[in-house]
Amino acid sequence: DYRARGKMVRQEKSKFNTRKYRLIVRFTNRRCICQIAYATIRGDMIVAQASSNELTKYDVPCGLKNYAAAYCTGLLVARRVLKKFGLDEKFKGKEEADGEDYHI
Repeated sequence: DYRARGKMVRQEKSKFNTRKYRLIVRFTNRRCICQIAYATIRGDMIVAQASSNELTKYDVPCGLKNYAAAYCTGLLVARRVLKKFGLDEKFKGKEEADGEDYHI
């Protein structure tokens, strides 16, 4: 849609060349795909991408298309983005799972 693309790319004059990152989640017939992207005039630029069939490398015992797989895939792509931007040491996350709430 041309009008939606123009609205997504449009920026304020005071925020020149500032990127608006967005999380894209797609469900196919067999897996879940998560991407983090930003829009430019030339097209969308993908910052990081993760797929739910990569979860088998991390021994996650769930299906590849359910709600839990989408959550784990979102966490995986978030960790990749933090590593790419050099913020992975600043935001460690929960070291051991004990069932209590964790707030940054």
